[in-house]
Amino acid sequence: MHKVLNQHIHEYLKEREETKLLRELTACSVRNNSTDLYLNLNDYLQLSRHPLIIEAAQKALAEWGTTSSGSPVVGSYWPIHQELEEALKEWCGFEYGLLWNSGYTANKALLSSLPQKNDVVLVDRYVHNSVLIGMRETQAKLIRYRHLDLNHLEDLLRLYTHPDRTVFVVTESVFSMEGDYPDLKQMRLLKDRYQFFWIVDEAHAMGWYGPRGNGLVATFGVEKEVDILVATLGKSLASQGAFTLFHDRHLRSYLLNRTPEFIYSTYLTPAATAASLAAIEVIQTELIARQSQWLSQTLQLKNSLTHFFPSLPLYDSPILPLVIGDPETTLRLAAELAEQHHIYVGVIRPPSVPKGTSRLRLSLHCNLAFDSLAQILEDFFKKPVKKRGEHAKKTGYLIFE
Repeated sequence: MHKVLNQHIHEYLKEREETKLLRELTACSVRNNSTDLYLNLNDYLQLSRHPLIIEAAQKALAEWGTTSSGSPVVGSYWPIHQELEEALKEWCGFEYGLLWNSGYTANKALLSSLPQKNDVVLVDRYVHNSVLIGMRETQAKLIRYRHLDLNHLEDLLRLYTHPDRTVFVVTESVFSMEGDYPDLKQMRLLKDRYQFFWIVDEAHAMGWYGPRGNGLVATFGVEKEVDILVATLGKSLASQGAFTLFHDRHLRSYLLNRTPEFIYSTYLTPAATAASLAAIEVIQTELIARQSQWLSQTLQLKNSLTHFFPSLPLYDSPILPLVIGDPETTLRLAAELAEQHHIYVGVIRPPSVPKGTSRLRLSLHCNLAFDSLAQILEDFFKKPVKKRGEHAKKTGYLIFE
């Protein structure tokens, strides 16, 4: 390897290792019918092993083969892809749709191609990295408003709204690191007043929320006002890929003609597409009647942990963030949960979250024994250190032995 490059790589990895921020891949065997509890996965509705969804994927394999074999613009946009688009549009209340290979790809494509020079893009400070990466490829002005602070957002809208530019507002519905969400009805009122272009990422809300499992946008009744809805197929929809939905047919045409992420990638596999189609049906016919139960149990679980985590966001989303602060302690606690209780959780460290806010992220699911989990976590965290670290003093987060 070239000497200068080798030195750069070595120094980067050394710094990551010394600060306990080095990421490594470990093959994790997720076993069916195991007593292990995998709360590091985003299978919120536990559909990844549902027999009807597996059957649908197997049928698609037999009919269409294992791969779509190419780009959607040169022959690999098939009837099964079109069928999924139609189902998603009807489910979520939009007129047009487009499938993507991942949510990251979709967000990056949208934000790198839609905003133009002199435009302004207002994003929640905690919005996903894919949005920020997409913005790097534009000449538009990016401004991050304070997390969930719609007063700050309105101040910026008042300042930057002008007839000669487009102002974009980008938010997640459920935020992936906090598990909280904005008041989408209040955002709709802001849109009525300032006429911005509204993009909402429903990655962690689709399936979990909505009168038909169709997300928080549907829960708040703002489908008609959202210009682009983005969501993933790889979480509650038990598959892989993502989708965007629109009310303007020209948006769909523009993106499939303009974005290299769509044009130059082999398209979604038939099996993944069929699995998502089946998941939409199962959510509406089998699961939606239980929604109020899992929302209530989720909120109860979070309330039970506020003694240890007083700043825990009390929302009924499936994301449970337990902020520890120190990355080394966070890693150790995760290892102890796995060793002592066979509970596997996400370990989230900078740069995915701000320095001093390393956390255990638990992805809850609808089939959890919520009371049992609450008792295990309460027992596990019952001995906080008497002396808190500097960050903990400022934020109220506990640092544990």
